[in-house]
Amino acid sequence: MADEPRNDPLSRSVEREAERIRRAERERPSLLAQTAYLGSLALMFILPVLAGGYLGRWIDDQLAGYSVIWTVSLLLLGVAIGIVNVYLFLRERP
Repeated sequence: MADEPRNDPLSRSVEREAERIRRAERERPSLLAQTAYLGSLALMFILPVLAGGYLGRWIDDQLAGYSVIWTVSLLLLGVAIGIVNVYLFLRERP
């Protein structure tokens, strides 16, 4: 009688949860995959910031006198673009 499968709702629920946990363990991303994912996120954020900083610095160097207006402005624009990039990438992830 102990080997006989039980058909009550609790047993079925426990079996479904156990199968879900086993499937999650099998499909868990590896350390390399997680590292690549975080690297992609970092590049999506850092590249616009760096581009804004370099472009702003170049524009400020072309103008007469000491000024950092373009550098700061384009750095902030790069941060905003980086945040939007990361948000859109995370939103599309299944």
